[in-house]
Amino acid sequence: MIEENKTCLVCNKTEDEIPLVIMTYKSKEVRICPQHLPLLIHEPHKLAGMIDNAENFPVG
Repeated sequence: MIEENKTCLVCNKTEDEIPLVIMTYKSKEVRICPQHLPLLIHEPHKLAGMIDNAENFPVG
């Protein structure tokens, strides 16, 4: 069994270092730390390549 990488998709900090918000998108779990959550909300295009189709997410 392959162990899942439980890190922030931006800074790679682990759940042992910082709390992580867990989301699902396209049946995949994605983790992001509170420091980078504003990127997902206000500048999702900066997550292109880290989350599928992030460059086309609506800006909140």
